[in-house]
Amino acid sequence: MPWTYIIQCADGSYYVGATTDLERRIGDHNEGIGSKYTSGRRPVRLVYSAAFPSLGEAYAWEKQVQRWGRSRREALIRGDYGALPALARENFKKRKT
Repeated sequence: MPWTYIIQCADGSYYVGATTDLERRIGDHNEGIGSKYTSGRRPVRLVYSAAFPSLGEAYAWEKQVQRWGRSRREALIRGDYGALPALARENFKKRKT
């Protein structure tokens, strides 16, 4: 099953990815073979995951979330979906100034 996921690294940063085998992929990150970014920020822990019917949809969601700022990702992790639109507007205003 395709997944989009967010892991929190040991330094507090977030990494967003997509995979068809979530358990194996998180293990790869923790072994230092998951990605260059996470290899130096271990251990990592899974903080969000969402299943999708197709890998294309999982990749599309991954790319969207990767463009988000920290506050918006944290709202998604908390399940605070109502906060997402306001945070998007806030981030847009910051980029325009």
